[in-house]
Amino acid sequence: MLQGKKALVTGASRGIGRAVTERFLAEGAEVWGISTKEPSDLHERIEQAEGRLHWQSADLSQLESVEPLIESMVKETGGFDILVNNAGITRDNLSFRMSLADFQKVLDLNLTAAFLLARTIGRDMIRKRSGSIINMSSVVGIHGNGGQANYAAAKAGLIGVTKSIAMEAAGRGVRVNAIAPGFIATDMTAAMSAEAKEKVSSAIPMKRLGQPEDIAALAHFLASDESAYITGQVIPVDGGMFF
Repeated sequence: MLQGKKALVTGASRGIGRAVTERFLAEGAEVWGISTKEPSDLHERIEQAEGRLHWQSADLSQLESVEPLIESMVKETGGFDILVNNAGITRDNLSFRMSLADFQKVLDLNLTAAFLLARTIGRDMIRKRSGSIINMSSVVGIHGNGGQANYAAAKAGLIGVTKSIAMEAAGRGVRVNAIAPGFIATDMTAAMSAEAKEKVSSAIPMKRLGQPEDIAALAHFLASDESAYITGQVIPVDGGMFF
């Protein structure tokens, strides 16, 4: 249970971020969601959450505004017990055709913004000697993937950030872990052709794409006190694709 905990979830409007937000609310947490656009059913969700869901619209790829925004949220809320760095984009292309702008845009949001969030919120967690930071990496960050050099670089970098901050913060009661989803049924995979989805599914021992709720279940565990002795870890959730 996350009763009484305050969580910040980025990329919270859909897919994995939405599933994490819903799971945290179900477990009793108070959640602040960040996304570029408000979900169409936001007011209904806030009403259902009985005041425990709050929303902030922001483009976290605008790096100069990230720390001032998060600092103001920390001051307003009194700080967060949980951070889930989930916001991310893709700009896929072969490396030899990928523009520098597309390479940099993915790194800005998927890696640098996540670092700034972890650093800003982590400072407050360290002062309180308590907190859990969960970074959403990817199996692509571990194994690479053709046409995704930018995405793979960002997700691999996030693993390095996770392990480094975990080492720095472990003695202060702050845990930092990463989740590495495999192929999950989200808007990103919805763009794949039926043939491509079938090919991917056949390569997964469990013979199906994962669901956002599969990731949310692990995020809940890592956010809770049940994982109090776990830090610096990267945990794949991929249906056995790479074991």
